[in-house]
Amino acid sequence: MSNIKKLLDVLVKVNGDAMILKTGEAPIVKRGGETGTPLKKIFKDEDIKIISREFNDIYKSEGLLSYAGRKFLIKESSDGFEIVMLSISEESGEGFSATDGETRIMSTGSTHDRKTSLTITIDELLLLMKQKGASDLHLSSGSTPVLRIDGDIQILDDHPALYEECLMSELKKITPEKIMSEFMENSDTDVAYELKGVGRFRTNIFKDLRGTGAVFRFIPSKILTVDDLGVPEAFVDLCKIPKGLILVTGPTGSGKSTTLAALIDHINKNEKKHIITVEDPIEFVYENQKSLINQREISTHTKSFKAALRATLREDPDIILVGEMRDLETISIAIEMAVTGHLVFGTLHTSTAIATVDRIIDQFPADRQAQIRAMLADSLTGVCSQTLLKKKGGGRVGAFEILIGTIGVRNLIREGKTFQMGTMMQTGRGLGMQMLNSVLTTLVEDGVVEAEESLSKAIDKENLRTLLGSKNLLIEKEETENYDTKLNVA
Repeated sequence: MSNIKKLLDVLVKVNGDAMILKTGEAPIVKRGGETGTPLKKIFKDEDIKIISREFNDIYKSEGLLSYAGRKFLIKESSDGFEIVMLSISEESGEGFSATDGETRIMSTGSTHDRKTSLTITIDELLLLMKQKGASDLHLSSGSTPVLRIDGDIQILDDHPALYEECLMSELKKITPEKIMSEFMENSDTDVAYELKGVGRFRTNIFKDLRGTGAVFRFIPSKILTVDDLGVPEAFVDLCKIPKGLILVTGPTGSGKSTTLAALIDHINKNEKKHIITVEDPIEFVYENQKSLINQREISTHTKSFKAALRATLREDPDIILVGEMRDLETISIAIEMAVTGHLVFGTLHTSTAIATVDRIIDQFPADRQAQIRAMLADSLTGVCSQTLLKKKGGGRVGAFEILIGTIGVRNLIREGKTFQMGTMMQTGRGLGMQMLNSVLTTLVEDGVVEAEESLSKAIDKENLRTLLGSKNLLIEKEETENYDTKLNVA
C-alpha cells in the first residue's frame, strides 16, 4: 500500500474531517474544525519524508481524489497540503468512478494531473535495483514495481502503482525518438540505457492487456571474467581456434550474455584480433586492449542483423559476435561465416547442448536440412548450455553443459544421429565435455546448492534423482521427513 493510501485509511479510521501535511512534518488530523495532534506514532520519519515528496511531486494544485468509495479534496496551502474528506452531499458524480482499493485523481482546473507524474523516477528505481542486487526491474501499468532477486520475483509493496501516462512519460525520457516510434508502430522494442554511476540496462518496452510495460535487465559495468563465472577451461580454450561456431545457450535469464561477454573479454585481453559485435541492443561495452573491437547496434548503426552480417564480411573481421541467432536467415549467415574462415559466437534459447543442434537444423525447410547438417558439422566448435541455480546462503551459480565439436560429434551431426550425442559426451569427459546432470550432482555434493534446487533445474529429473541417490545426497532429507511424520503421528 502506498503512503497516500495509508493517509486516507488513517483519516477515515480516526473519523477526521481533514488532514494537514507540511513538508518534513508528521501529518495532522483535524476534527470538528479543531486541529488534532501530529500522527507521529503512525508514521516513521522515513515515511514522512516520502509522503512529503509524493505530495510535492503529484499534487501541485487542487484535485479530487477517490479511494475506497470515498472522495477527498486535495488543496494546496502556503507550506504544504490539506486533504479534506467530502461529505456525500458535496460529492459530484460527474466523470467519477470510485473503485474500492484503487486511488484515482480528477483534475479541477489543474494542469498537473497525478497520471503524468511518478512518485519515484525510473532512475531512482534503477538505483534501488542495483542496491538490492536485482537482475531485473519490471514496470507495468496499474501495478507496483517488481524486482527479480536471485531468480525470485519480489513486489515492491511500499511503492504506489504506476499509471500508463506517467510510465510512458518516463520511458520517453530515456528512449531515443526513433526507437520510441518503432515501439508505437510495433507495440514492442528493445533499447539500451546507461545511468551514470549505476550501470547499463537492456530494456524491452511492450504493450499488454493493462497498457505499457517495460523490463530492465542490469548489465554490470565491470565484465566478469571466465574465472569469476566458473566457465570450464576446455570451453574457454575453444576461443583460440581460428574459425568455427561457438554457441552459448540456455533459457531466458540464464546468464548467456554474461558468459559471452566474459569470452570476448578473455580474447580481448589475450589475443590480437579484430572483433565485430552485432547486437540488439548493445549490452556490455568493451574497451580495446590487445584486440580491436567494433560494436554495432541494430536500428542505430545498421538496419538489420542480415545487413550487418553481410557488411561484416567486408570489414576484415577475425571474430564476429551475433547477439542472438533469432531466425533462419541469421542462423544461415552465421554458419556460412563460420565455414568460410571466421570464428563466430552466438546465443540461442535452448535447454541442452544436444537440443541446440536439433533446433538449428529444424529451423530450415526439409529440402535444405541435409545441406545445413553438413555445414554445421564442418563448423560447430562447441556449445555451452547453461542454467543458474540459487546458492546456499544467497547468490547464484552457473551450471554448464559442454559439447565439444570433435570428429565423432561432427559425424553424428552429419549422419543425423544426434540422439547418440549423450553417450559421446559421457565418454568425452577427458576432452572437457560434461552433461548437465553430472554438474548438478557435483554442485550438490560440494554443498553449493540444495538437492531440491538442482532437481528443479534438471531437464532429465529422474536421471538426476538416481545420481543424487547413488551418492546418498537425498537420504538425509527423506529421513528428516520420516522423523517429522512420526512425531506428528505421535
